[in-house]
Amino acid sequence: MTVMVDKDPADGLGTKPVNLPGYPVMSGPFTHLARERDRLGELRWEHFDARQVGATLGAEISGVDLTSELTAPVVADIRRALSEYKVLFFRDQPVSAAQHVAFAARFGELEVHPFIPSNIGQPELVRFEKSAQVSGFENAWHHDVTWREHPSMGAVLHAISAPAIGGDTLFADMYAAYESLDEQTRERIEHLDAVHDFTRAFGRMLDDEQRAAMQRKHPEMRHPMVCTHPATGRRHLYVNRVFVDRIDGVDLDEGRELIDRLCRTADAPEHQVRLHWEPDTIAFWDNRAVQHYAASDYWPHVRIMERASIIGPRPVR
Repeated sequence: MTVMVDKDPADGLGTKPVNLPGYPVMSGPFTHLARERDRLGELRWEHFDARQVGATLGAEISGVDLTSELTAPVVADIRRALSEYKVLFFRDQPVSAAQHVAFAARFGELEVHPFIPSNIGQPELVRFEKSAQVSGFENAWHHDVTWREHPSMGAVLHAISAPAIGGDTLFADMYAAYESLDEQTRERIEHLDAVHDFTRAFGRMLDDEQRAAMQRKHPEMRHPMVCTHPATGRRHLYVNRVFVDRIDGVDLDEGRELIDRLCRTADAPEHQVRLHWEPDTIAFWDNRAVQHYAASDYWPHVRIMERASIIGPRPVR
């Protein structure tokens, strides 16, 4: 056997990704993650412990009991941790529906979702109850309720019942997604707005009269494709395939191609963290800084979740 090389094939390629010949796919180190990954590794907390679980997002929080009434300093620390890690995971938190709502309400006014059934007695809690009869269709990357004028700033999701295998939720860092773009693409999207429309996801469940009535209450909404986060001042992508219909002022086919290319940044495992649910696990994510994807690989087993969402400010450029 003839050996043609005496060094690693990557030796000499540097630190920039390279194109795989014939395909619009890049391979190489995600060097844009290094500074944030290492910065998060240096963080320390006064009121709880946080174990970093993803390169630039995700921390498992211990030392906090969410069934109790938290003090203002603890809530402030959780708020800051959310801004830093983008998504927080809490294990073994057997909160009641009332405690779930009370915890989420410490971070702002809660929304009532017009299209998803709620927990009986707690309209602020939407309930996702999946089984052999009701399958999971949340397996597409998205921010929640971007079709609202004031979309969610965050969401608190509680696992009531979780399958032993499957049903994980993945989260993708939209700061890192933006930073992964080349300069030409960043300049192209800097002043573009995406048109968000609830009918893309929820229109099929309504008849014509109901759809028209809801469109009057929730008309199409335009939000910047690149937003500035109000808490961190950092830039992040704010576009998804579930609720974005088109790019304002751009040819439909051209716009759809651009939307798809931008959304593919969430597909990179380097931008992601993955949560395996157990009963009474809670995830609290920043709905601006991350997108999420609920894996639908557990049918016909049961998966029951309840979510409280916190209303945020209107996204700004």
